[in-house]
Amino acid sequence: MNVYVRDLTRELGRRGVGVDIFTRSQDEHVPYVLHDLGFGNRIVHIPAGPEHPVEKASLVAHLPEFVKGVREFSESKELTYELIHAHYWLSGLAALQLRETWNLPLIQMFHTLALMKNRVARPGDTAEPDERVQAETRLLHEADRIVASTQAEIAQFQWLYHSGLENVVVIPPGVDTSRFYPIAKDEARAYIGIPLDRKMVLFVGRMESLKGIEILLDAFGMLLSQSLLEDDSACLALIGGDADVPPKTMDAEMARLRALPIVRDLGQKVRFLGKRNQDSLPYYYSAADVVVVPSEYESFGMVALEAMACGTPVVASETGGLAFLIRDGETGFHVPAGNPDALVERMGQLLQNRELRQKLGHQASVYARTFDWRLITDQILELYSTLVPRLA
Repeated sequence: MNVYVRDLTRELGRRGVGVDIFTRSQDEHVPYVLHDLGFGNRIVHIPAGPEHPVEKASLVAHLPEFVKGVREFSESKELTYELIHAHYWLSGLAALQLRETWNLPLIQMFHTLALMKNRVARPGDTAEPDERVQAETRLLHEADRIVASTQAEIAQFQWLYHSGLENVVVIPPGVDTSRFYPIAKDEARAYIGIPLDRKMVLFVGRMESLKGIEILLDAFGMLLSQSLLEDDSACLALIGGDADVPPKTMDAEMARLRALPIVRDLGQKVRFLGKRNQDSLPYYYSAADVVVVPSEYESFGMVALEAMACGTPVVASETGGLAFLIRDGETGFHVPAGNPDALVERMGQLLQNRELRQKLGHQASVYARTFDWRLITDQILELYSTLVPRLA
């Protein structure tokens, strides 16, 4: 979601559209107003509650202070806005209050939905609160426009929230093709320090149960044990989370996942790399032979799109937005969510067949260009113009 907001704002700035991004201040040492996105567009950090990261569940309590801070900032700068584009349910609740003050049209995008997350949650996972479900339901009915990432999200609006489609438009997220593009494999491997002759499977994402990482570890272990490859030099790299913090301070899910390769006797073949910045990600995507997205729920699947833009085929769960984003047999493969046997079959097929990898990878990079942010921003501006004609 942060990448979406950042890249859309930059492209809108290039088109001469001014944007202020309001977010809660999480560090008192970071300036309250930053111009990091260029074109005069600003990131405005609003003090609301303690100025450090807090539990997600406690954020709603700070909404009144946040809304008050946004109003005071706009008044101090004598600003006149034309439209509110909110992301996530908490921002949507703030936007509903600001709309009352400013009398502006409101566009809402959710990125994930509480009822979908609750449907696929595993025993022990923290359920999304009723407060969020109620907020999403309200926003679906009260926002002037709703942006859905795919047709799958529209179906979820209807099926789970019993919402009509009068105010819904489908506009997928974009990808920055000036950042994510195919890099020669020898250059990419040299950059990340992986031998050129070693097969590499890559996962990128948050370390949480919904992402299907345990299923991927099971499948990777099966892949090695079944001797589907010519040698046993394959490795699985996982990007995301805090991999190098002391065990006592490590997130519980990360600690659990870190222990699984040891239990499964995978040794050094599985590497948890922790977080990587956006500048290095294209090298990892390009270095990989296959990128796996085994999620049980994805509203869209930005990782899959970035990987395809880098010319790497994707094996992904046939769920949510991934079922629409991946073209089965053309840019990668679909597998049933939670099915390690199917995952083994498709990973093995790609890892054993260089020509197939290259064919699907090339087709993936061509297809990903249709999601270039310049093209997606055209659609966003067309939507804006239905509410603010001047933006046409």
